[in-house]
Amino acid sequence: MPAPIRLRELIRTIRTARTQAEEREMIQKECAAIRSSFREEDNTYRCRNVAKLLYMHMLGYPAHFGQLECLKLIASQKFTDKRIGYLGAMLLLDERQDVHLLMTNCIKNDLNHSTQFVQGLALCTLGCMGSSEMCRDLAGEVEKLLKTSNSYLRKKAALCAVHVIRKVPELMEMFLPATKNLLNEKNHGVLHTSVVLLTEMCERSPDMLAHFRKNEKLVPQLVRILKNLIMSGYSPEHDVSGISDPFLQVRILRLLRILGRNDDDSSEAMNDILAQVATNTETSKNVGNAILYETVLTIMDIKSESGLRVLAINILGRFLLNNDKNIRYVALTSLLKTVQTDHNAVQRHRSTIVDCLKDLDVSIKRRAMELSFALVNGNNIRGMMKELLYFLDSCEPEFKADCASGIFLAAEKYAPSKRWHIDTIMRVLTTAGSYVRDDAVPNLIQLITNSVEMHAYTVQRLYKAILGDYSQQPLVQVAAWCIGEYGDLLVSGQCEEEEPIQVTEDEVLDILESVLISNMSTSVTRGYALTAIMKLSTRFTCTVNRIKKVVSIYGSSIDVELQQRAVEYNALFKKYDHMRSALLERMPVMEKVTTNGPTEIVQTNGETEPAPLETKPPPSGPQPTSQANDLLDLLGGNDITPVIPTAPTSKPASAGGELLDLLGDITLTGAPTAAPTPASVPQISQPSFLLDGLSSQPLFNDITTGIPSITAYSKNGLKIEFTFERSNTNPSVTVITIQASNSTELDMTDFVFQAAVPKTFQLQLLSPSSSIVPAFNTGTITQVIKVLNPQKQQLRMRIKLTYNHKGSAMQDLAEVNNFPPQSWQ
Repeated sequence: MPAPIRLRELIRTIRTARTQAEEREMIQKECAAIRSSFREEDNTYRCRNVAKLLYMHMLGYPAHFGQLECLKLIASQKFTDKRIGYLGAMLLLDERQDVHLLMTNCIKNDLNHSTQFVQGLALCTLGCMGSSEMCRDLAGEVEKLLKTSNSYLRKKAALCAVHVIRKVPELMEMFLPATKNLLNEKNHGVLHTSVVLLTEMCERSPDMLAHFRKNEKLVPQLVRILKNLIMSGYSPEHDVSGISDPFLQVRILRLLRILGRNDDDSSEAMNDILAQVATNTETSKNVGNAILYETVLTIMDIKSESGLRVLAINILGRFLLNNDKNIRYVALTSLLKTVQTDHNAVQRHRSTIVDCLKDLDVSIKRRAMELSFALVNGNNIRGMMKELLYFLDSCEPEFKADCASGIFLAAEKYAPSKRWHIDTIMRVLTTAGSYVRDDAVPNLIQLITNSVEMHAYTVQRLYKAILGDYSQQPLVQVAAWCIGEYGDLLVSGQCEEEEPIQVTEDEVLDILESVLISNMSTSVTRGYALTAIMKLSTRFTCTVNRIKKVVSIYGSSIDVELQQRAVEYNALFKKYDHMRSALLERMPVMEKVTTNGPTEIVQTNGETEPAPLETKPPPSGPQPTSQANDLLDLLGGNDITPVIPTAPTSKPASAGGELLDLLGDITLTGAPTAAPTPASVPQISQPSFLLDGLSSQPLFNDITTGIPSITAYSKNGLKIEFTFERSNTNPSVTVITIQASNSTELDMTDFVFQAAVPKTFQLQLLSPSSSIVPAFNTGTITQVIKVLNPQKQQLRMRIKLTYNHKGSAMQDLAEVNNFPPQSWQ
């Protein structure tokens, strides 16, 4: 068989390939020749073939078939064979393959070899890919070599010991005696690897850390070595850009950081040397900056003196002026970590940090933004907000959400005045309204409501802000709410803070109507605008008929939410016009939520506002009564676990406080609301639900029989039947059991039944038996409703059904007025 080509010729041949396919063809041809040579047990060229195989492996081609050949080379007596064999083992083998265990005996023999270079090969291989089993078997040999006088072997044995400790931490104590004299070595290679070994032991074992602090007095030794490195003259062997062995300096500083952390004595012993390193290190080269960065990290992590910490922060401040982007990024990240503990020292570099907001690099820009927000306080709020608002205006879209959120938090915490606060939030909404958090709109509405003296100024500013531009939806929502609430102030021109504008009632309605028909407006924004128009019916005097016309038009809107609002507002105009002014009266000042406890959502004038989860005692005086009791209301809208009464939704006290939107509290999703646990919710002082006494009892034992059942709903294959039970001892309570059946060919999923009754009744919904109505009438869903009717009035009910059928979401409303007399008389 002809001699195989040399590695150099193979490399030259592969590099001549013009296409990937041509290269693969060459590799496959050579791999076939190598396999044939392996099968013939050709010892002469085994080393050359494995070398070529390793080159192919580096190019990304499979070379696993050469693993056993590597073991044969390791067992050879020739150094050239061992060298390629060990290199192949490190590249082709790892501890997940059982083949590597066959090397254990060869490595053990080579660790005891008479030639230091063979011992070095074995140490390198064991330190690279030795498994925990191999480390246990060979740790003794490594420990012996760690004590040898040969510096070449000691540095390799130290690195191998690091690998052994990582694989088998319990063997750490074995290497403790050998570490005593390692730092006395003058060879920089041994010193470097010794520091790495000591660092690994201190990081992995608190006992070792305490031992080196107290018994070994490690800190003075490290300080001495570091001082010698700083003060020593030019040494060509270890010099890098004019600095003596920067790699060893960095390793020592890292170990000093571990030793000085949370230890006063160790920290005090290293303060002087850290100051020397910080002041004597050359900063014109990147090597010096690396040492200074490690010095800063060490100073910040140990219990250092305040002057030293200021020196460290000043070093980071100089880093911010460096042309290297990596150094600037590192400085910003480090300052961000230290700003909480050394706020005043970092403040001195505020202008430099703000300049980094203009950097072209996005990672530097983000770090500068985060650090700028951390530096904001009551003294610099105006200047910092000016810079951050400018940044918000010009930054990339991915920054706008975080920047807007940070401005909101800072303005809320440090705002010098309410006018400044409102102007700042409005500027954010104008600049980046599409990126703000969901709670920005209700928070700004609450701020405006509570700033009574700013109402005229705010509504005028918002009116001018949205003229002809509806692109920023949160801004339009706030503007619509304020115009609806304070439209009379806008028309009357009562603004004192700036020159009032002349606006007529028709012009205000033109703006709100254009919001309603704008293609940019979302469903939520249209809801705000329609509610604002309705409110203006009590603020304006000349445009009530126009408002009635707009409201009636949207009673047939394709948007269900908008249609529902319009129908309810129409009902106010027609049936309850005498209550309209009370229902749409101006919002009272909202209480600020100061606790971090749970909150609930309170429905006020058709808008949703967060309120504290607590109830105030009702005012002592006669409450106004009217035909509001005839309106349908929702009680027990939340689907809570059975036999637990549903807490009624708390409402603000006002003349129209008894009213709720028809079916307004019903959640449109099918997911039930989880009941709060008693441990997480404060005790609520409120009247108990009148049906609570039944919640822990079974249904009636003394029932009245003979009440006929009724069909409450039958449409699209869904049929709802009501059956009734009444107690002889408590006849004012009626228990209605609903049964839902499905005659179609497909199941109805996510079925939710909800109900509302007039105000003279009280209603409680218990959990349903299932959320799936089986097809072909093969099963039913049952659900129990308890109704309290103390005045024995005719029972009326409005029901709402939601479910998924044939891949579509279905929803329907119906009224049930055909209850049998026996169920309520």
